[in-house]
Amino acid sequence: MLQYELSLWQEGYAAIAGVDEVGRGCLFGDVVAAAVILPPGLVIEDVNDSKKLSEKKRDQLYDVIIQECVAWSAARVGAETIDRINIKQAARLAMKIAVESLHTPSDYLLVDAEKVDVALPQLSIIKGDATSQSIAAASIVAKVTRDRLCAEEWEKQYPEYGIAIHKGYATKLHRERLLANGPSPLHRRSFLGKLFPEEQLQLF
Repeated sequence: MLQYELSLWQEGYAAIAGVDEVGRGCLFGDVVAAAVILPPGLVIEDVNDSKKLSEKKRDQLYDVIIQECVAWSAARVGAETIDRINIKQAARLAMKIAVESLHTPSDYLLVDAEKVDVALPQLSIIKGDATSQSIAAASIVAKVTRDRLCAEEWEKQYPEYGIAIHKGYATKLHRERLLANGPSPLHRRSFLGKLFPEEQLQLF
């Protein structure tokens, strides 16, 4: 998990930020990105792609990452912007905001399968969250941040949709609740074409 970082540390880069996002495929809510700079040489056991970890393990690792990192940040881009500029550009915007919000500037980015629109050297790595500790750490921070929004904020705002259960993804339960209640202001209308015809969406 440190093959990329080791090479970059040897080249003289000291503030390598891993960058990743979560929530790209959701029907509801923000896309969330995180950037994390870990100290050179640090190894955090069990850090991996957040999708491969249990919620309990992600929460444990989140605490370790926040405590041990040099710097971290998380950024959100909401449904209205996603609908306006499309999900790919919204995810890239969240990544850009996360990188620019780091209180310790990064000198190199390792990014999960994307390019961040900042003037920094960077490497886009396919499945980077499974091969780079820095990207995996960002994946965990982004996932825990978004899951907590689902459980602690959005569930309270819109309890009729079961957001805390499905986290905004297109599960059977979520689709049933959508059809029963119509979309909320935080649903991504550009994602709902298969559930609602355009003329019906305009009525909500």
